[in-house]
Amino acid sequence: MSETVRVLLSEEEVDKKIAEVAKQISADYEGEQVHLICVLRGGVFFTCELAKRLTIPVSLDFMSVSSYGMDTKSCGVVKIIKDLDDGIEGKNVLVVEDIIDSGRTLSYLLENLKNRNPKSLKLCTLLDKPERRVVEVDVDYTCFNIPDEFVVGYGLDYAQKYRNLPYIGVVELD
Repeated sequence: MSETVRVLLSEEEVDKKIAEVAKQISADYEGEQVHLICVLRGGVFFTCELAKRLTIPVSLDFMSVSSYGMDTKSCGVVKIIKDLDDGIEGKNVLVVEDIIDSGRTLSYLLENLKNRNPKSLKLCTLLDKPERRVVEVDVDYTCFNIPDEFVVGYGLDYAQKYRNLPYIGVVELD
């Protein structure tokens, strides 16, 4: 089976929206520092682009949480592969994710982080598929709501391919 990739959101559209969301986050946290938690691997591209555009003090840490494997659908099993290096108690925490689909992974992750007593805990995502939600999660900052299609690019992958695309594309299996 082979696949092709069709452009859903252009590089220019993605860059413009990230700048808009960064401006809103900077305004919301004005006078404060925000601690970004990048959800690896897919979130790294978005996190870097977002962080570059923030005008407030930023610190950064990484987590790796998995619920997919090598398929196009979530398997429903969530596990922490890499935990934070630093504590978050008393910090304004902003979890940065590439995509929210079923909500299982983020629900689990947010509950885990809430138990670590941050000052505040918010969620920012590049892409959201609200109609796929199995578990509700409150998303504070969303760049794009997208249809229920399997997307790649800007950090998102299909079997570890296509992460480096500078746009958001839809994988079409032939």
